[in-house]
Amino acid sequence: MSTSSLSAPPVPLRVVAIGGGTGLSTLLRGLRKHVASPGQMPGEGCDPCLITDLAALVTVTDDGGSSGRLRKGFNMLPPGDLRNCMVALSEEEDLLAQLFRHRFRSGGDMEGHNFGNLFVAALTEITGDFGQAIQLASKILNTRGRIYPVTTANATLVASMDDGSLVRGETNITASKRRIVELMLDPPDARPLPEAIEAIDRADLITVGPGSLYTSLITNLLVEGIPQALARARGLRVFICNLMTQANESLGLSASQHIERIYEHTGAPIFDYAILNTAPVSPQMLLRYAAEGSVPIAPDVDKVESMGVHCIVGNFLSEGAIEGMVLRHASDRVTGALMDLGRMGMRRQQTPASTPPLPSL
Repeated sequence: MSTSSLSAPPVPLRVVAIGGGTGLSTLLRGLRKHVASPGQMPGEGCDPCLITDLAALVTVTDDGGSSGRLRKGFNMLPPGDLRNCMVALSEEEDLLAQLFRHRFRSGGDMEGHNFGNLFVAALTEITGDFGQAIQLASKILNTRGRIYPVTTANATLVASMDDGSLVRGETNITASKRRIVELMLDPPDARPLPEAIEAIDRADLITVGPGSLYTSLITNLLVEGIPQALARARGLRVFICNLMTQANESLGLSASQHIERIYEHTGAPIFDYAILNTAPVSPQMLLRYAAEGSVPIAPDVDKVESMGVHCIVGNFLSEGAIEGMVLRHASDRVTGALMDLGRMGMRRQQTPASTPPLPSL
């Protein structure tokens, strides 16, 4: 199956994107183009449809780099992934967005810190509330969407490895040479933001991915109440599979095995669709990734569909999206497929219950 263009009038959609890292911010850059700016009328500048409400639910377990230093020094949640999402949803040519991306290259203790991270840290001290600081920073950047930490609990990632050892902290887990068997949060009863659950309950379309399987995706699904909300969600639930396997996270795993690992942690199936890339990766990029043992993720469509997950396959990578020799999803093609799915899902909700199930694209 492949993506197709559907001729139908714009349908307002409520979208929730779950993840972290560069994968989520790349997706949000594409989704932002389908969100109306203030004063824009439905259908204006939003092709093929208009997103009336966009919410990003973002992981907050990073303990490295500038975010990790602020987390330890200010006893606050790490702002890095949230800051990247704010910039992705803002007008990127804006001076404020450039400031939020700026990283200090010198200055003693300032070296390595990101201006956006420091800004969020200052707002957190002023307001006394990290969640409120994120909302204020988003307002200042005039983001086209809402951004929420998936939890405000100061939780630490703990991984059980294939040799029986336990590794604490995202940085240590990522650096480990062992295979992750199970991921946990400490404390295990970290609660989600009520706004996060409400966004999932109201959504017409929910995405998980792309992003590091364990430290960007599964970490969100460990927060108490998030898997249950996804299991009961009325909106279409879409898994966006990564392009390449990742050292210490998913080496040797096919697309269906990514979903299996997620289901092992959620305890229930949570996907209706999966977006899988089937386009070949250039020889240069294959050679670049071979140094890390990474290869393109096998799109084992038959196995994925046997799990009850419909597959949307096609060319979802772009050699033009290479940044520092790192592959990225082609956000325009991914979001185009998502908009088609969203419209189909809305039409299904507006038809009688006797209507046949939603077809694949």
